[in-house]
Amino acid sequence: MSTYLVNSTEFCRQSEQASGTTSVAEFERLRADLHDHSGQLRWSFQGGRHPEGLPMLSMTVQGEVRLICQRCLTPFSQPIESQSRLVLAADEVQAEQIEERLEDENIDVIVGSTTMDLLMLVEDEALLSLPLSPRHEVCPEGAQLTVDSKLESPFAILKKLR
Repeated sequence: MSTYLVNSTEFCRQSEQASGTTSVAEFERLRADLHDHSGQLRWSFQGGRHPEGLPMLSMTVQGEVRLICQRCLTPFSQPIESQSRLVLAADEVQAEQIEERLEDENIDVIVGSTTMDLLMLVEDEALLSLPLSPRHEVCPEGAQLTVDSKLESPFAILKKLR
């Protein structure tokens, strides 16, 4: 995977912006959960400050990936549309303290870095956007698996073994 490294604290302090489009095929961890590697993710970051003065990244990730429906086992397109706000902390201890103080579920607190890879954050966000059990809202006609009602229940078979 290619990288897009920034000093996260400086990025926020100077209210910098970064954006781009990256092929889904470049995200190794994401590819493992997909049907194929087609598609692209559009992403953007905006550095700034939280109202409490803490460095904060605003991130947007958009695109479409191909998943396998767990109901009918056919591929389908899953849109990804995510917006996140990430407050930066100096270390894990400070991150926990900030998280407790903010008590805002819409903000995640992460540890900042002088070499933060923005594309890794994009991949993390895309992975978090995927459904736990991907499926069509309505499976295509003829694609659903049919259950043979004449099959004997596995519990009935076990009962016979007793």
